[in-house]
Amino acid sequence: MTKRRRKAAAPTLASIIVGLVFLCLLALLSWLAPGLFKDQNATPPTITPAPETSVSGDWYQLYFTQPERTAQQDNPSGGIPDKVIATFDDAQETIDLAIYEFDWMPLADALLAAAERGVTVRVVTDSDSHDEPGSAALREAEIPIVEDERGAIMHDKFAVIDGAAVWTGSMNFTRNDAYRNNNNFMFIQSARLAQNYTREFEEMFLREEFGPTSQADTPNPVVTLNGTRVENYFSPDDGVAAHIEAALEAAQDSIYFMAFSFTRQDFAQTLLSKADAGLTVQGVFETRQIAAGGDQAWLLLTRGGLKDNVLQDGNPYNLHSKVFIIDESVVVMGSYNFSNNAEDSNDENVLIIHNADIAAAYYAEWQKVWAVAEAQ
Repeated sequence: MTKRRRKAAAPTLASIIVGLVFLCLLALLSWLAPGLFKDQNATPPTITPAPETSVSGDWYQLYFTQPERTAQQDNPSGGIPDKVIATFDDAQETIDLAIYEFDWMPLADALLAAAERGVTVRVVTDSDSHDEPGSAALREAEIPIVEDERGAIMHDKFAVIDGAAVWTGSMNFTRNDAYRNNNNFMFIQSARLAQNYTREFEEMFLREEFGPTSQADTPNPVVTLNGTRVENYFSPDDGVAAHIEAALEAAQDSIYFMAFSFTRQDFAQTLLSKADAGLTVQGVFETRQIAAGGDQAWLLLTRGGLKDNVLQDGNPYNLHSKVFIIDESVVVMGSYNFSNNAEDSNDENVLIIHNADIAAAYYAEWQKVWAVAEAQ
């Protein structure tokens, strides 16, 4: 027997109203928190990348990741990891590594190769990274690793090579950070700067002092490298926020920023004051952090008159840099997010670099990140 189809009921006025309300709420949610709809599988907008992806001087080499080129590659290679590996391959005596996350095996293999030829390799990491492939491989090879064993995080990303050179920046040793996220990493040849990072490393590695238990004993907080003033601070030891605040307060013309996590309201208020004084203030926030509730600075700036001057990023993965560019001549960079946790609880490091060439390279990177965000 053939079943008779039930005639579909005509939509009632109430159901139409409910549907319209639902669509309006969905649109409002999308506008307020676009990060909730961020698609990691999406292809980033086609933006012509900045021609310079690295810059170098007598004492430094600065590199930026290029997720617009590498994020969708099945087997990415090259880029910053190869630069780091080359310096590990050249190490003669020691490599001290403090790294928050470590899953990229080519970097682990380079450390293992260094250890096999007699280089002393020591590692500090966060307990949350215990089972990541890179950390696990080093542990299996009996490379000494110290973990922080606490709720706050060991968030540093630095390596000291032969007590003479330092890698530092925002890039973890992971595939995501090397090839999908926006990051910066810098190789600096300076024994005095290396002394600072070694002191910080050994507080964690030898004395197992993390976070607020570590000592404020940075030996060379200010160094001059071929005429460039470089300030170097560690948190929570050195009161990093006050030094960044001083740099922002000194701005005369412009402040640009790229921020993975930006929740410090004091920094945001300073940016508003500078904008009110006529300075150019523009920045890009990581979308997911705002969507997850880290919107304190975002709301202050957008409600305080800078709505058109700040954007949420357009990378389907993460904008992971933590950078201020001041007067296109000073750069604040490192592992330090602009948050209370970075200041009070985590282990972090920051450089404030007074160099127009380096600032120009960061500004070119900022322009690229801004263009991708603007295209969304």
